Amino acid sequence: MRNILIVLSGPSGAGKGTIAKKLVQRNPELVLSVSCTTRAPRKGEKHGKEYYFIGKDEFKSLIDNNGLIEYSEHFENYYGTPKSLVEKSLKDKDVILEIDVNGGLNVREHFSDVVLIMIVPPSLEEVKNRLIKRNTESLEKINLRMERISYEMEKSKDYDYTVVNDNLISAVEKIEEIIKLEKNKEN
Repeated sequence: MRNILIVLSGPSGAGKGTIAKKLVQRNPELVLSVSCTTRAPRKGEKHGKEYYFIGKDEFKSLIDNNGLIEYSEHFENYYGTPKSLVEKSLKDKDVILEIDVNGGLNVREHFSDVVLIMIVPPSLEEVKNRLIKRNTESLEKINLRMERISYEMEKSKDYDYTVVNDNLISAVEKIEEIIKLEKNKEN
């Protein structure tokens, strides 16, 4: 079977990071790609694990040298996916990218057979509760993230699949079914 590239996107608080981690825990043939960012690490985050935390000059150098398959700027910070790491990982395993909706659509320009999966929350109220419970940002930043949700949800029509994360294990199992189906497709 061929190795595939899977993009998980969705609004802040939809649970895409939690789902991605659970998928990798349950499936040794999956690897989670690590993106780079110019934002500061949150409490408990480690360089090379959650993100590669780099400066803006280094990030701009990656852009200039075509070293990213996608990148974006959110809330005054850059986020991007290093092309070389994804290509190397795809040789041995299926690769999951946990990235924003625009990034997911941009990946399709480099990898035509990428599988785009939109993770959506059960409700906007639940998203706000999740973001508050995270306790990593001010209420002002949470409100900015909430304003962006309708834009991100609109992009779900451009994705291959949409999975509602109203129950973690159920959402993970749905995505595992999607991966199995996609891996068995002919190129």
